[in-house]
Amino acid sequence: MFSKEMADASNFVQGVDTSFMVIFGIISFFLVGITATMIYFVFRYRKSKHPKAKQIHGNNMLEIIWTLIPTVLVMVMFYYGWMGYKPMKEVPDDAFTIKSIGRMWNWQFEYENGKRTDTLYVPKDRAVKLDLVALDVLHSLYIPAFRLKQDLVPGKEEFMWFIAGREGNFDLFCTEYCGLSHSSMTTSVVVMAEDEFDKWYIDTTTVAPVISDKPGALGLRIVQKNGCLACHSLDGSKIVGPTWKGLYGRMETVKSKGQTREQIVDSAYVINSIYNPNDDIVDGYNKGLMLSYKNDLTEEDIGEIIEFMKTLKE
Repeated sequence: MFSKEMADASNFVQGVDTSFMVIFGIISFFLVGITATMIYFVFRYRKSKHPKAKQIHGNNMLEIIWTLIPTVLVMVMFYYGWMGYKPMKEVPDDAFTIKSIGRMWNWQFEYENGKRTDTLYVPKDRAVKLDLVALDVLHSLYIPAFRLKQDLVPGKEEFMWFIAGREGNFDLFCTEYCGLSHSSMTTSVVVMAEDEFDKWYIDTTTVAPVISDKPGALGLRIVQKNGCLACHSLDGSKIVGPTWKGLYGRMETVKSKGQTREQIVDSAYVINSIYNPNDDIVDGYNKGLMLSYKNDLTEEDIGEIIEFMKTLKE
């Protein structure tokens, strides 16, 4: 049922798997036992053999037995569940902390030295703590191989921690339905040898892939990294926000402070829409769905995005 090769993926695998197998074993036993008993009773006490019903009186000993046994079994399941869960809340003092941000519909990870990535890089055999932040709606960070899942609630401090025991790439995704593109909110956990991670961590040079010299290529990379294309299409189709196809330089009808007016989509408008997304809402779209990127994108970044938008002609 579980892959033995992944048994050492994190320090929580054994406890969670043991708890699961105990609970699964107990419910499987009773599923088979109760079903078999029901089938036996159907044939043993069918109407043709017992045409006249008989009154059955209570049995105190039987009552005690079927009260005590389930109670013991529930406590056994609770014990294994608690022993698997309790260590997940006991974070080592020397844990390496990473801020993990969930927003519609992408993940971003911020390291203490200022690095930001859309993939979670962690060292092997070192305690890692993820401070979880939801910027908009409920999300849930799930790493199946590590047997870890934790909800992200806006405005509430949440965390998870683990010690990765195996190098490699592991799936990470959101398991709380968070809107239209929830299914695309996926990324990876990359577990690296500790010395390799340290080299990666202290390397302050650019780690982004080589960008093509094609106009708008860097802008495309920026919008992909920040999850912009989850809400804005490039082909003219309508999703959460206005399509970017042919948008730059076009006259749009917007609502500003309760007033409807015409607005040309120029550089100033794009910058303000990214920093203050609720100031001017394009007609036909809803307010409050986009958060400010003031702390995420510089004006230079937005300039590259604008260059990319200019390539998306009708």
